[in-house]
Amino acid sequence: MGYQDILYKVEHRIATITLNRPDKLNAWTAVMEREVREAMDTAAADDGVRAIVLTGAGRGFCAGADMDLLKGLDPSDITATTWTKPFDVNQRLDYQTRYGFYPAIPKPVIGMLNGATAGIGLVHALYCDIRFAADNAVFTTAFSRRGLIAEHGLSWTLPRIVGHANAMDLLLSARKLMAPEAQAMGLVNKVFAPDALAAATYAYVRDLVDNVSPRSMAVIKRQQYDAPFQTLAENTRQANVEMARSFASDDFREGVAHFMEKRAPQFTGK
Repeated sequence: MGYQDILYKVEHRIATITLNRPDKLNAWTAVMEREVREAMDTAAADDGVRAIVLTGAGRGFCAGADMDLLKGLDPSDITATTWTKPFDVNQRLDYQTRYGFYPAIPKPVIGMLNGATAGIGLVHALYCDIRFAADNAVFTTAFSRRGLIAEHGLSWTLPRIVGHANAMDLLLSARKLMAPEAQAMGLVNKVFAPDALAAATYAYVRDLVDNVSPRSMAVIKRQQYDAPFQTLAENTRQANVEMARSFASDDFREGVAHFMEKRAPQFTGK
């Protein structure tokens, strides 16, 4: 399908979703919101896709909401529910919110943060499972300097990634921080020179799609995002059930076979 504010392509079993308003530093729009969700759903449903990369065109990842659109915002738009999908009884309610659907995608989502990452852009970056950044990327929550609050689950996701004290600092001050500091506090996993970011990111993702069981990745991702709502005992019981299922899977048999035969794996996700 055609898109207006994003680009979508699949190569080497990797779906790349690119925010594509480079002249506006990929400032977020309602069209972009709808298209990113559609592209994520498409990638999640495509058996030919094993991982997803989310990035931005040009010099920025996403500089936040388009300020020209915010000037005429109707407050009722914030609570409108026309964008929601029907409730899925097979998914945790927590991950069926407006932007909080990333954890329900059964494939790893890697944020390739090539520049400014602010406001709603930071929200989406933090919903990614792994974040790689250019060393000149700048990050800010932005909201308190716009008279706004920690929106779309940011006060839940941010402290789980960087800790309570760092989250309070970044949310209250909305100060800007560079990629090396972001890496030091755990906001991003790795930092690369701008001209090396894409190659390093795709090398990592290709290793996932070529050498890791897609079934294992889907289960492990679900375990990680279920854990904040579980006791240790509940988490352990779930792991025991999933381990038994793994032993019965084709991917487990292939995982042993390729190791013993010293050859590349041929995982099917079954």
